[in-house]
Amino acid sequence: MLYLSNLEEAQAVIKALSAPMRMEIMKILYQTPGVSMNYLAQALGLTNSAVTMHISKLAGAGLVTIETASGKHGTMKCINPSHDRIVIDMIPKKEQDAQDYYLDDIKIGYFTSCSITPTCGLSTPEKLIGALDDTRAFTFPEHFDAGILWFTSGYVEYGLPNHLQAGQYLKELQISFEISSEYPGFNKDYPSDIHFSLNEIPLGVWVSPGDYGDRKGHISPAWWPESLNQYGLLKTLIINRDGTFMDGGQKLSPVTIDCLQIDYNSLLTFRIEVPEDTANCGGCTLFGEQFGDYNQAIRVKAFYE
Repeated sequence: MLYLSNLEEAQAVIKALSAPMRMEIMKILYQTPGVSMNYLAQALGLTNSAVTMHISKLAGAGLVTIETASGKHGTMKCINPSHDRIVIDMIPKKEQDAQDYYLDDIKIGYFTSCSITPTCGLSTPEKLIGALDDTRAFTFPEHFDAGILWFTSGYVEYGLPNHLQAGQYLKELQISFEISSEYPGFNKDYPSDIHFSLNEIPLGVWVSPGDYGDRKGHISPAWWPESLNQYGLLKTLIINRDGTFMDGGQKLSPVTIDCLQIDYNSLLTFRIEVPEDTANCGGCTLFGEQFGDYNQAIRVKAFYE
């Protein structure tokens, strides 16, 4: 999968695919990867020099790779497609706010503490960690490389960075993540009460509508099993001087940023939890980089004065 974060990054790819003949070449490569330059020339009725020019454009954009192999009459160049899909973020990034803030991404696997019950699991972009529904896998060293994790009840905790200097105070804290419920298989109508807290102060409860698996996640690896969680919803928890909100509109609680009493010496522990005794104990799935739809870790944006 090739991920391009904006249109500027995508210019070379868009230009390379703008020629109809190069589109035809890509179609052939996905149907019969590893074909030679001569094969392409014969299939498309082109000269070898024309094929070489088109392949050079595609390779320059990172869309194909060229390998040398032995043939009947010496060596030949074989062409393979580089990616199974391309994702381009079309929405332009906003210019830096006039306000002061710091921004950090916390990888899904960088939890500092957990206590979970099956069904559960976690995985790197390359492989599952341990066995499915084995809670011991969450203690394996590989958990730092995880890009997805899920559990039925319990919690995961993350230490959030605090970059404040003496005399600086938080005005607003935004914590963004891709999240869903956890169902054995998938079920889009499977509500789950997901609780959030910071430094053991409850921030509120958001009800996840379900666990989504009707299609592959846009970012998920090609090998990722269709029977497992595929994608979630991108949500932003916002704590400011008016209270705690989900996505800025839904108020979760009256807890304000001042209630948290955070200064430059504070350690920040953020917990995501599904209590076993909650009304809708429908589990939790967290999607990070290279999983789900958004290719994003847990993103922390802190505004200060």
